[in-house]
Amino acid sequence: MGEPVRRTPVRGAAVLLGAVVLTTVTACGAAPEGEAGTKGDGAKAATATSAEGFGGLDALAAAAKKEGALHVIALPPDWANYGELIEAFERKYGIKVESENPDASSADEIAAVKSRKGQKRAPDVLDLGIAFARSGADEGLFAPYKVQAWDKIPAGQKDEAGRWYNDYGGYVSIGCDAKRIPNCPTTFADLLKPEYKGKVALNGNPTKSGSAFGGVYAAALANQGSFADIQPGIDFFGELKKSGNFIPVESTPATVEKGETPISIDWDYLNAGYADQFRSKGVDWKVAVPTDGVYAQYYSQAINKDAPHPAAARLWMEFLYSAEGQNLWLKGYARPVLLPAMTADGTADKTFVAKLPKVEGPPSFPASAELDKAKATLAEKWDKAVS
Repeated sequence: MGEPVRRTPVRGAAVLLGAVVLTTVTACGAAPEGEAGTKGDGAKAATATSAEGFGGLDALAAAAKKEGALHVIALPPDWANYGELIEAFERKYGIKVESENPDASSADEIAAVKSRKGQKRAPDVLDLGIAFARSGADEGLFAPYKVQAWDKIPAGQKDEAGRWYNDYGGYVSIGCDAKRIPNCPTTFADLLKPEYKGKVALNGNPTKSGSAFGGVYAAALANQGSFADIQPGIDFFGELKKSGNFIPVESTPATVEKGETPISIDWDYLNAGYADQFRSKGVDWKVAVPTDGVYAQYYSQAINKDAPHPAAARLWMEFLYSAEGQNLWLKGYARPVLLPAMTADGTADKTFVAKLPKVEGPPSFPASAELDKAKATLAEKWDKAVS
């Protein structure tokens, strides 16, 4: 799964997973061209702020089936198990999910909402970094809608009006091809060792990619920086580049499989997924959450206010925040937002929970103003540091 310009950081409140607290720090052809319209149930769905307000989940499902399709963008099938989520939704409701441009960024999603307003090919739903979720809500791009599990989503992880809410998250991790690397690194400090020359990569450019952004933030924490000061993280990668360890190759499933990026800094759910994905192809991919720079992040869901399939959009949200949907994210090694509630009521799949990458100690996370400052600093200084 490539992330050329995918995702931006998020922030929110604490999630308890056993003894580990994960705190948020707040990702087949397109539909044909044409104009979208909402009549009858569609018009009712477009203004529904809850399934109950529409007449119940069964009524919403019936209206969604009449629409027959859901248009999504920026949902790679091997990102947090989205492929299986999409298949399960299609199978459960008989609604075709039209998935366009899976490697698109959050910025691309927002641009599509704006440029395709009124068209059938506009995205119905969005999976966004919180910075884009917040700005999109402020611009009036999203429809307020509260899923049936609304009260189980912690207050710090949702917009009070229901215009966006966090979905799944993970930790920055170091993935390593153990067949190519005799001693896999487990900390940022390890990455500076000469033995890793020409082997360390990020999943994209941190000025555009959420996972790469997280990697730099985690590196800052590992090098006497803070969320108010990301500069040490930029300096760290500048040093890695100068030593020849850091390579300007975007880590993707293809580069991992081919051995082109034998050490990849990425989300733990992606690295853990690679370990499963390529095991049968002889790749021994190890995953470690660096103990010297622990950073966690969530992404957010939103509904396009002008969704061409408004009932299907709302039904998709209900599915994602059902125990079935949340467990499918969990199966993909992503930590779903409802995991604390599901752990308490026994609906979380314990087998999947047991497979999550281990984390030592609680994560750190920035405030909104610190996040904005970090983004500005990266935009100004990153290219110069690694050029």
